Amino acid sequence: MKGSFNEKAKEIVEKLTLEEKCGLLVYDSKGVERMSIPDYNWWNESLHGLARGGTATMFPQAIGLAATFDCQLMQNVGNVIGTEARAKYNESSKRSDFDIYKGLTLWSPNINIFRDPRWGRGHETYGEDPYLTSRLGVSFVSGIQENDGTYMKAAACAKHFAVHSGPEELRHGFNAEVSKIDLAETYLPAFEALVTEAGVEGVMGAYNRLNGQPCCASEFLRSTLYDKWNFDGYFVSDFCAIDDFHEFHNVTASKTESAAMAINVECDLIAGNKTGCDDILDAYRKGLISEETINRAAFKVLRTRLRLGMGAKTPYDDIGLESVDSPQSNQLSYEAAVKSAVLLKNDGILPIDKNKIKSLAVIGPNADSRAVLKGNYTGTASGYTTFLDGIKSAYDGRIYYSEGSHLFMDKIEPFAHNDDRISEAVAAAEHSDMILLFVGLDASLEGEQGDTGNPYASGDKENLMLPPCQQRLLKAMEKTGKPLVIILSSGSSVNPMSSKASAVLQTWYCGSHGGKALADIIFGKVSPSGKLPVTFYESTELLPDFSDYSMKNRTYKYAENNVLYPFGFGLTYSEFKAKELSVNYNDNGLEAKIEFENIGGRYSENVAQLYIRCSSKYFPLNGRLCGFRRFSAESGESVTVTIQIDYESFLSVNENGERFLDKDAEFELFAGVSQPDTLSMKLGGEKCLSVKVKPGKMYKMHKNA
Repeated sequence: MKGSFNEKAKEIVEKLTLEEKCGLLVYDSKGVERMSIPDYNWWNESLHGLARGGTATMFPQAIGLAATFDCQLMQNVGNVIGTEARAKYNESSKRSDFDIYKGLTLWSPNINIFRDPRWGRGHETYGEDPYLTSRLGVSFVSGIQENDGTYMKAAACAKHFAVHSGPEELRHGFNAEVSKIDLAETYLPAFEALVTEAGVEGVMGAYNRLNGQPCCASEFLRSTLYDKWNFDGYFVSDFCAIDDFHEFHNVTASKTESAAMAINVECDLIAGNKTGCDDILDAYRKGLISEETINRAAFKVLRTRLRLGMGAKTPYDDIGLESVDSPQSNQLSYEAAVKSAVLLKNDGILPIDKNKIKSLAVIGPNADSRAVLKGNYTGTASGYTTFLDGIKSAYDGRIYYSEGSHLFMDKIEPFAHNDDRISEAVAAAEHSDMILLFVGLDASLEGEQGDTGNPYASGDKENLMLPPCQQRLLKAMEKTGKPLVIILSSGSSVNPMSSKASAVLQTWYCGSHGGKALADIIFGKVSPSGKLPVTFYESTELLPDFSDYSMKNRTYKYAENNVLYPFGFGLTYSEFKAKELSVNYNDNGLEAKIEFENIGGRYSENVAQLYIRCSSKYFPLNGRLCGFRRFSAESGESVTVTIQIDYESFLSVNENGERFLDKDAEFELFAGVSQPDTLSMKLGGEKCLSVKVKPGKMYKMHKNA
């Protein structure tokens, strides 16, 4: 059927005037009535649920979804999003409403690598690891695009191509200087996987330059995408990124030149409200762009619309409003919130025994906050369960609630003294058996430039500490001497700086059912089982400069110090022992079998993790994640988890960005429920098993396959 879409798109292009073709190459595309092509706005969002278009199921923010380490869940989430997008599109189209955020082209997922914890948009991503990002991203895209064999239900878009990860303040004119090793090892693999495995329909270019070339007009990125990976979709600019060519990058002198540069290097669709259709036409008239090139871009955007069913009857046409915000999709959101929570510390205080704890102090600016559930790029949930709401529903004892402090300002009431809620919080704590302290951030403090309330950092963070007002609240709670549990909500690495907390639970921005999930975890109805998709650092002082895109001393693969909680770490309420590890070589790499026994006192889920370490100087310093899978076990039960490790996971990358198998190096495979590092063990993790791996066997079998 692909061929017929190609033929149909070419046929339509041949019948369009130059002006009509140019009108298709902007995000708010103009319809062509005589050809039955309706108006269409390409811009829609769906990082963790359909966004900005009214009521929709709200899932945990992307970084929280990543913490689940659950590919099947990601596919299910994507499937819900694709269904709700189609339902809303069907309903709005019936009413001739073709406005923004109502189309089928979803500009998600964000698969940039979260290389620096200061980056405000990091919570839109799947974390710092390209393997985890690629596996979750492929599943998410497959769910969204669910193809019936002919038509896509909706179209995903991998962004921001490539290497974009702050600083937000500089993004419009920034030149990211990246080595070929880091490109091949870290920044490009997830994009390659989404293109070559998931068949992602769209790719969005980043604002920045990459090694001197604007990403929306980079010949290197164009050749990588189309010539090397055989990309078969459409390429769109980030919003107003084409304006950056002449306004900030200074590689062109006008909108006309910028439009020509973009279209000439196969940026098919211009998103923005400055450079647009008239500038493409002007470029043609001035000889800066050929009609053949315009035809190529028009062909690609029309092909995508045809794949989505433009002008045809599809199996998705009957999906209606009853499919939006359904009980089933909300149950999935709740399950995702449960699986995303990461227990970082626990001296046994959790889960809370309701029979022993007669009163609770629920303290903090995030305790009754809806904003902390949402993250950014979010839709409107039909209902929200805050943390306080969830606790009230699950607990019959006395609750003493105090906001304690503002999220970031020194006072809550404008005419009061600083720290005007701390005495109330102290009183609540002193009347209670235990303190639940809800601190952290929300998307008003970390996020995209222009979307947040921290103009001093344009959405980025200046450090990893809690806001000063929350630090003072924390110290006041510690001084009460009451048992203290910190519930930390953020989209990134935050150091709460508390040695006196009995437990620390990271909840991210956990979606509309986050309060119910939190209550079920702390009262022991379910066990936490999430894992960190990013390294939690001690301080920014030991990190490289924010604008340095080298991976040296960044992420678990290259960190040499400064780690507070490691990537892949997360406790449960039970205890799991890796008992046996065996490997079998096959054509694609090897198959690992790990036997785990739940030697703790209760049922729990966990995540099997495989890491490969290699003596080659071209391999990541601390090894590489090469496999993971969720599993569950009852107390005393043993289960065997089987994971295929692809041949590519054993390859090194040389200075030219070329992948190769270092046959002279030694390889060792580690299996457990965390990284095989000493800090994970010290923090309460379980010991990993290991086995030597023979690269020669893999090489020969792969070569002969």
